[in-house]
Amino acid sequence: MSTSYQANVRVWRGDDTGGGLDDFKVEVNDGEVVLDIIHRIQQTQAGDLAVRWNCKAGKCGSCSAEINGRPRLLCMTRMSTFDPAETVTITPLRAFPIIRDLVTDVSFNYEKARQIPSFAPPKDLKPGEYRMQQEDVERSQEFRKCIECFLCQNTCHVVRDHEENKQAFAGPRFLMRVAELDMHPLDTLDRKDMAQDEFGLGYCNITKCCTEVCPEHIKITDNALIPMKERVADRKYDPIVWLGNKLFRR
Repeated sequence: MSTSYQANVRVWRGDDTGGGLDDFKVEVNDGEVVLDIIHRIQQTQAGDLAVRWNCKAGKCGSCSAEINGRPRLLCMTRMSTFDPAETVTITPLRAFPIIRDLVTDVSFNYEKARQIPSFAPPKDLKPGEYRMQQEDVERSQEFRKCIECFLCQNTCHVVRDHEENKQAFAGPRFLMRVAELDMHPLDTLDRKDMAQDEFGLGYCNITKCCTEVCPEHIKITDNALIPMKERVADRKYDPIVWLGNKLFRR
């Protein structure tokens, strides 16, 4: 037997000039997610409410927002997560500029993506000749699950709390991309200095907040950022690696 109840929902309304939280009382039915509730508010009470969404299946990353202060996907957060008596507060991603209501300007992320040099295979290797061991595939395959929802970027306090860091710090999503390419056995670019000097790997203090909010459960910190930090540290401080680099240059 299906049941429904009236939920108290608070939604941030406004634009880049300012705004505030509006209260709504809205019907909730069994199995519904927060995005369903936002759509119902659009249909019945606030037709001009702006929200970004696409697949409603947790694969496009479009409907990122903050629910009760935690970065989540609206389409993957069930209303049954919350007590019917509690007020559910929905706000836009805090780390990025507001466009309107729940829609933010995430172009910062695309600018960072363009700065990362693409995969660079050996010049004498032709398409169709790529050969890798399965264990090498598995190592970076996890990172390919990223849906670019940018929840990790939003929750990273280096980006979230320090606007001045954005130019010098790529954020966890793109440091993960650099690590993925550096781990690729066929990639010929050396990305260690790049990660440290151009993309701010040293700013990351491995609090794992990015891993905690990832809807694809990618172990961003443990499997990408920490190994990349170790590679950078080896180059700078391991005497054997230092000596090997000196000899190799000769």
